[in-house]
Amino acid sequence: MAVPKKRHTKSKRNKRRMHIYLQEPALTTCPKCGKKTRFHTVCPYCGYYKEREIIKVLEKLTKKERKEKEKEIRVKEKGEVKKKKPLTLKELSKK
Repeated sequence: MAVPKKRHTKSKRNKRRMHIYLQEPALTTCPKCGKKTRFHTVCPYCGYYKEREIIKVLEKLTKKERKEKEKEIRVKEKGEVKKKKPLTLKELSKK
């Protein structure tokens, strides 16, 4: 049975394992909806790939979700971004 002659130190062990780690996936922004997606894949948020609709994502959603998604897409296409103003204490107490 093989037995090591000397004990390997923590630094030797860690130097050997230096290249073993997880890397962040390479992501790109979808030109249609602006969400982060993997390269060369259909966007799971809007269903578009290379400016063509591949998956009809809106059909699979409920009525309320579909309205919100359509609103996001319209705002994104226009380039308008509405920022919500912070609520004051009076407005918070009314709700």
